[in-house]
Amino acid sequence: TRLLQAADYNVEQVKKGIVFIDEIDKVARKSDNPSITRDVSGEGVQQAMLKLLEGTIVNVPPQGGRKHPDQKMIAIDTKDILFIGGGAFDGIEQHITRRLNTRSIGFRSDHEIVIDTQNLLSYISPQDLKSFGLIPELIGRMPVVSFLTPLDRNALKKILVEPKNSLIKQYRKLFDMEGITLIFDKNALDIIVDKAMEFKLGARGLRTILEDIMLDAMFELPSDLNKKELKITSTYVKKQLSKTISTKLKVA
Repeated sequence: TRLLQAADYNVEQVKKGIVFIDEIDKVARKSDNPSITRDVSGEGVQQAMLKLLEGTIVNVPPQGGRKHPDQKMIAIDTKDILFIGGGAFDGIEQHITRRLNTRSIGFRSDHEIVIDTQNLLSYISPQDLKSFGLIPELIGRMPVVSFLTPLDRNALKKILVEPKNSLIKQYRKLFDMEGITLIFDKNALDIIVDKAMEFKLGARGLRTILEDIMLDAMFELPSDLNKKELKITSTYVKKQLSKTISTKLKVA
């Protein structure tokens, strides 16, 4: 339905569209003996997706599901639609190490493969997805298995500054509404990125850190009529972060 709406109801365009299925790891089978009566694991969702991925004629409700029961369905052939699945697959590293047998016992062979333990996801194979809980039929219909490396400092800094709706631009706009010019020091941005790397929260962690830094200024500065500019320096960032971190520790 979303693909149909994005293609402006052009059926021929939809037939060559791309569907990204996020959080596909959440439908993994949790145990090897699924209950016959209740499917709490999500295997039923995987079974239902098989026909769709393989290529079939699907009757799509153009305005969405249950709210318009009398609407005319549109038949879509999914044969040429590209389906991409993605997810965090938290804990799949254990399955990879078990397969690679990194904790070997006994004598070491001369031809032992050197394994990069810091980047285990690079050794991912369909076998690991199967042991994680995806059914073999589903893995077979998604032939290309790949992985993404974690965001590094440069990528996080670009995310913070460069996009059209980046966090820095959002805060500048908010302060602009109050007639205050917001300036970020280069060193301040480096500290924010370092903290995001330290907390290992990825790009979403940037907003948490910026909220901690900007919260006081956002509430206090608009009432100060003499203040027309705010410069965020490395000293200011450190001061604000130490304040929030210390209060969180006190609460804990």
